[in-house]
Amino acid sequence: MSPRYTKLAPSTRPPSRTHGALAALQGWFDTQSPLDSPEDAADRIDWLRAIPFVMLHLACLGVLWVGVSPIALGVAATLYAIRMFALTGFYHRYFSHRTFRTSRAVQFFFALVGAACVQRGPLWWAAHHRHHHRHADTALDPHSPSLTGFLWSHMGWFLTTRAFRTDFSRIPDLRKYPELRWLDRYDTAVPIVLAILLYGLGVLLHHVAPSLGTTGGQMLVWGFFVSTVVLFHATVTINSLAHRFGRRRFDTRDDSRNNVWLALITFGEGWHNNHHFYPGSARQGFRWWEIDLTWYGLQLLAALGLVWDLKPVPAWVDKASR
Repeated sequence: MSPRYTKLAPSTRPPSRTHGALAALQGWFDTQSPLDSPEDAADRIDWLRAIPFVMLHLACLGVLWVGVSPIALGVAATLYAIRMFALTGFYHRYFSHRTFRTSRAVQFFFALVGAACVQRGPLWWAAHHRHHHRHADTALDPHSPSLTGFLWSHMGWFLTTRAFRTDFSRIPDLRKYPELRWLDRYDTAVPIVLAILLYGLGVLLHHVAPSLGTTGGQMLVWGFFVSTVVLFHATVTINSLAHRFGRRRFDTRDDSRNNVWLALITFGEGWHNNHHFYPGSARQGFRWWEIDLTWYGLQLLAALGLVWDLKPVPAWVDKASR
């Protein structure tokens, strides 16, 4: 069992504010630091631990001071696309559903890219997503919009004490990799390094190619903060919107829906009713006209020999859809 779930000895007095702040600070960098909140508070927002999330959004206001340049916008868009693919192709279709196979090196590489999204580590992501599929749109689903409303299903649940935990019992196939456990524990290290590199790149470009009109501040604010915040909110629309708006091709036990607009911004995840009917396929756009950029990217990686055994949509599923 993860040390994260070790029960703490009862205390004779409540923890001091200083102790709570230090524990929260430790939790920003070490996700296995003790969670000593009472059980009745586990489903409320942990504001101390949520401070980095809030600051990430506030940092986007930096655009008012740093300005903008085509290079900064291009880097922001590129990082959005690369990290979205890491989330959809690997955090979701690989780690959560095991819909294809790959090498350990490629597995870790895309786990690193996924961690740069600031949506926690690959083990956390897979554990929570498997739980969602098991209990979708029931009282045990942490982000069902029909039960908890838009704001909570969109991001409120993500900031609760319970949601910070990684339930390793849900991912026995993944917890055996020590590099993934390390990355899951110290997932904030990756986005911090990315932010530093982007700022350094901007400073370098400002000196060697001033005609580009970009700076370290622009690269940091647009390339990291704005790109990351847009990426987060695009991703979680699948929780908050794809269970409310769209069409239902299949009569599933949940409220999942297919939404072409969400599919476009999330590289195919918007074909959500398809996915909930048959989550075992690496392809979520079941029809030829259902644009699924992640599926196309996985096919490219398969052609390069980096992934293999992509699980297709079975014939019986295709027949049922018609």
